[in-house]
Amino acid sequence: MQLDDPTALPQAADAAQPDALHVAGARLGSRLFLGTARYPAPSILADAVQAAQAEVLTVSLRRLAPETQSGQAWWQRIQSLGRHLLPNTAGCHSASEAVTLAQMAREIFGTHWIKLEVIGDDYTLQPDPWDTVAAAQTLVRDGFAVFAYTTDDLVTAFKLRDAGVAAIMPWAAPIGTGAGPRNLPALRTLRERLPDSVLVVDAGLGAPHHAAQVMELGFDAVLVNTAVAEAGDPVAMARAFALAVDAGRIAHRALPMRQREVAQASTPMVGVPFWHQTAAA
Repeated sequence: MQLDDPTALPQAADAAQPDALHVAGARLGSRLFLGTARYPAPSILADAVQAAQAEVLTVSLRRLAPETQSGQAWWQRIQSLGRHLLPNTAGCHSASEAVTLAQMAREIFGTHWIKLEVIGDDYTLQPDPWDTVAAAQTLVRDGFAVFAYTTDDLVTAFKLRDAGVAAIMPWAAPIGTGAGPRNLPALRTLRERLPDSVLVVDAGLGAPHHAAQVMELGFDAVLVNTAVAEAGDPVAMARAFALAVDAGRIAHRALPMRQREVAQASTPMVGVPFWHQTAAA
């Protein structure tokens, strides 16, 4: 078999090999981050984490009060999973509130990682860009590795990069909607304009093919919670998302073909056996 590009097979083989994600001083084999809320039972959460082989779990300090007996049991169960914990500032509506909650999370979980969320609108749960950037600047100066939740706005992403965050986490759609990527061109632009930043798609992914879509664009990872936790079978869905993330990553590294405006036959006309030619009159 003659190949147009003799390097095609070696490139494909290399693209299929796992590649680690380096972020905030950690080396991660999995590019699927999982949230820990809304699962039917703690045992199902544990099984889903195992099925996904997820290495990063987000936790909300406001989910249960740590000082209560039930709260302490939940924290201990999460910590027993042996994953990187990424506490979040969910529910905060100002930079000062988010900074205070981040400092509390550092004391409770013993980690300098923080997922920064500052909500600007309670209806869409859209993050406030000004307070998010302000809080990120403060937290980075205070030694935090900030994973900043934002929209797909390019200018905000630039400011978060300049603030020194560990990862920028644009949404695909409003949180909890499961709508999938609503603005793929904007996400593509983010990836192209921030080639050296760690970009993790967070919020709005509802099905595994949504994760594959954004991973094919070159995003470094995705964060999923509701789509797994509220599935009919969360454990199977966690595995499906993990496979989709891997497929999207491999496809991105394999360099997908360029789209064309017109059709082009995949089989050449010259040299094809049994090609019928009309006899000359």
